[in-house]
Amino acid sequence: MSRPTPLRGVHEALGATLTDFAGWLMPLRYGSESAEHNAVRQAAGLFDLSHMGEIFVTGPQAGEALDYALVGHISALEPGRARYTMIVDPQGGVLDDLIVYRLADQEFMVVANASNYPRVAAELTERAGAFEAAVEDRSEQYALVAVQGPRSREILGGLTDADLDGLKYYAGLPATVAGLSALVARTGYTGEDGFELFVAADDAEPLWAALTKAGEPYGLLPAGLSARDTLRLEAGMPLYGNELSADLTPFDAGLGRVVRFDKPGDFVGRAALEPLKDVPPARRLVGLIATGRRVPRHGYPVVSGDGVVVGEVTSGAPSQTLGRPIAMAYVDNGTSAGLAVDIRGSHEPVEVVELPFYRRKK
Repeated sequence: MSRPTPLRGVHEALGATLTDFAGWLMPLRYGSESAEHNAVRQAAGLFDLSHMGEIFVTGPQAGEALDYALVGHISALEPGRARYTMIVDPQGGVLDDLIVYRLADQEFMVVANASNYPRVAAELTERAGAFEAAVEDRSEQYALVAVQGPRSREILGGLTDADLDGLKYYAGLPATVAGLSALVARTGYTGEDGFELFVAADDAEPLWAALTKAGEPYGLLPAGLSARDTLRLEAGMPLYGNELSADLTPFDAGLGRVVRFDKPGDFVGRAALEPLKDVPPARRLVGLIATGRRVPRHGYPVVSGDGVVVGEVTSGAPSQTLGRPIAMAYVDNGTSAGLAVDIRGSHEPVEVVELPFYRRKK
């Protein structure tokens, strides 16, 4: 049985197509997937992200506990700032990718993916056991609503007195939005400027209504999981279960930069990851742009000119922005030219490109 978010009634009233995602009942689309995607690129989109997990780590050694538990140097964060990081197993396999917010000197919020946050909470609890730190999963208490796109600053600015212009990327601040208490973070998963608003679960509906009304003059549309996926794919952002898994290390995914060997002390996975930092992985994550109209999909083989399998597609979709099908794939190192994707027995040529496919203009 899929769990509803606090905004289920809103989605049903809007006529959304609802689907199970990681055990949650989520809006797949409200109408046209392409219209929702393009609204985020050109104006703004409104997302329900309440399926994400919020795990708090508090106490005098909360920062040190997170330094040990995660691959990043979390204790070095200034209050009000956030960092993208990962939690790995002792063999270096990625258990989840995370965003950690430092809310105060002794208070951190770890935001985990919907499918993983119970395990992340359990791992953090175990790994923090030797530190003066407490771990509490508060996911049930929160809703998360995001407004993303080039007009998001104007839309949100009409509802809050918070200094949005002074709010840097990967930073957050407590604020009042439409009369509601919120943590306003300048983060997102679309490749556009935007904000993620953490509020009490009971405040989700009035916040959504206020943002919807404020966004009407700017072309804001509610956007579902389908648009979220094509937006993050264009932006080259990994999805856990596709580009990231326990079978892959951060180095495999081209994200070795998040592993901080220069931080003090040990951390889980360090012994396994340190020998890999200067060794090219056997496969690398690349972008593929199809020359035809057929779409490479997750799991499709990538083949060389002579038909030998040299990789596998992890994510693929039509790109509204590029006007061509795109994909991310792991391919053997040293292979780049003359590749194709095996789509039901037909080898469809692709161009290999560096990620991301899309980068917004500053």
